[in-house]
Amino acid sequence: MADDPRHRAARYRQGPDAEPAGDEAEASRPQRRPEDQALWVDQQIRAAMARGEFDDLPMAGKPIRHIDTRSDPDWWLRQFIERENITGVLPEALQLRKDDAVLRDELDGLRSEDAVRTALEDFNRRIVAARRQLQGGPPVVTPLRDVEAEVDAWRERRAARFAVRDAARTPAPPRPSVTRRAWDRLRRRA
Repeated sequence: MADDPRHRAARYRQGPDAEPAGDEAEASRPQRRPEDQALWVDQQIRAAMARGEFDDLPMAGKPIRHIDTRSDPDWWLRQFIERENITGVLPEALQLRKDDAVLRDELDGLRSEDAVRTALEDFNRRIVAARRQLQGGPPVVTPLRDVEAEVDAWRERRAARFAVRDAARTPAPPRPSVTRRAWDRLRRRA
């Protein structure tokens, strides 16, 4: 009966020196004072520190941020979102506005016209779906994108990027050396 969870729990409540006993002996035993239990807990913490069980914890050496729970009842949710780096939990109307702001940069990262068309069609599909839903929240004010106009603009931006890249790659024509120019002048006089 040494592995009985009830006996282990009773031994934990009474401290490390307690002997497992029956229910009658446990009921007749005087309860420990809270001060004694606090001392026992402190001893356990010190022993764990000595074993190095608290080394390399994620927030070791960093200050604990002050949490004002009275003014923000969702403080724990905000910290969870920040700690886990959770994104994409905005209402769809706000998420579309955010995606609209960075869509041009995302399109510039794509390599083919087909990928640009697919991304724009998907974005427009999301806008139409958000306008159809009747779940409340902020209104969807993000305009639909004209696929052909956006593809043309993408082509122009891409051509400009390639032109800048190619201009940086092509070396300047070599200048004739000073001796060559002097030689050419002498030849013309003769």
